[in-house]
Amino acid sequence: MTLIKSISGIRGTIGGAPGEALTPIDIVKFTYAYCEKLRERLPKAEGERYKVVVGKDARMSGEMVENLVVGTLIACGVDVVKAGYASTPTTELAVVFSKADGGIILTASHNPRQWNALKLLNERGEFLNAEQGQAILDCAAAEAFDFSDVDQLGHVTDHDFTDEHVQAVIDLKAVDEEAVRNAHFKVVLDPINSVGAIVMTRLLERMGVECVLINGTPDGNFAHNPEPLPKNLVKLSETVVLEHADLGISVDPDVDRLAFICENGEPFVEEYTLVSVADYLFAKAAKLAQIEGISLEEATAPYKPVAVSNLSSSRALRDVAEKYGGRYEAAAVGEVNVTTKMRQENALIGGEGNGGVIYPASHYGRDAMVGVGLFLSNLAYKQMKVSELKKTYPPYFIAKNKIELSDKALIDKILGKLQELYAHENVNTVDGVKISFEATRQWVHLRKSNTEPIIRIYAEAPTQEAAEALASQIIEVARSIIG
Repeated sequence: MTLIKSISGIRGTIGGAPGEALTPIDIVKFTYAYCEKLRERLPKAEGERYKVVVGKDARMSGEMVENLVVGTLIACGVDVVKAGYASTPTTELAVVFSKADGGIILTASHNPRQWNALKLLNERGEFLNAEQGQAILDCAAAEAFDFSDVDQLGHVTDHDFTDEHVQAVIDLKAVDEEAVRNAHFKVVLDPINSVGAIVMTRLLERMGVECVLINGTPDGNFAHNPEPLPKNLVKLSETVVLEHADLGISVDPDVDRLAFICENGEPFVEEYTLVSVADYLFAKAAKLAQIEGISLEEATAPYKPVAVSNLSSSRALRDVAEKYGGRYEAAAVGEVNVTTKMRQENALIGGEGNGGVIYPASHYGRDAMVGVGLFLSNLAYKQMKVSELKKTYPPYFIAKNKIELSDKALIDKILGKLQELYAHENVNTVDGVKISFEATRQWVHLRKSNTEPIIRIYAEAPTQEAAEALASQIIEVARSIIG
């Protein structure tokens, strides 16, 4: 049994003892704390009511968790808009659509089916920042409950936001519904028996895309490991080839991560989901700037050529930005860190290398629906196979490793010494230590875990062998530091 409390929410396995798993008691405690801090964060005049959207993915525990969350919100005097089966981005947009004060998404994202979680949103439909998240953790730990009396209980309304989300994607200027429709694409979709079977199929249908659905029953009985990695998408790859489809689409259970399969069954690689979308948007920005006679350096939002990703994402995004005379900025790992940096830089596009696309013209949240709309538009314009499109991007390969330590105190010693040893290279210490070797287009990023005495080590290079070699080199240096 596992319960993980973090500034971004609470997640854990279902069943077990309170405090050791995601039990009804824990769910009530954290929902109550969210309400308490909501009132502090957004003070209202006496008599004015608060409204919170609740959406869930199709996990088996979803109904149970939803009943507890909704019941607690009602008991706190908060009105609830039940979005039912809704993706994470659908719920985020629903907060804006319904002019709510916040939202709670019931999903454990790519975690297996025994997991569930409460992801907490502000009035913009975005994740709470670190300070706000910590305040909720502290409040839940205090267990100072004070619920509303019978005359102040909240009320519940039901609203399906799926069509509104689909329309919002189609209405984006960069999404060319007509071009996609005229391309007559055939895709195979694997929504892993979760809400993607509802929302993604609706989008593809609206855009005139023929969709072959596998693992399409939204009952939470995940057909494979939910993380959209090539090793988990064997059936999708086989079906793409068997059906002579143009591509395969894989989404995680809450539809905020996106990965593609080429027409030949080979992985497009999730790191390149964001890269391909950014390439499309930067090309459009460059063309617009050329038409209007302005240099890329002088372009303004929403066409300002700035891309943002976290420090552990592929260098390919930077290469694409610079190809069009644009700029790349890196943020600490974590969606809220990426979106914060994107706001600061007024970025055109951003996201994470795990297949997360964040397009501010839509909203500041990872959205696989937006990613599909942009990717298919790009493919329709370029009129090439997905495997051919992949070859137009700079090749990089990532190696993922970790060092397990008996003493957490050794972590800072290792990171500090590595910073000294490689001070002559491009070193970034925003989140752990990232060392970029510009001459060979390689980098290695070391981050400490918040929950375990380990250092995660990501290395990237133009070949898999070089990436593995760089990771091994850094691991050996780290071990020598601690003797």
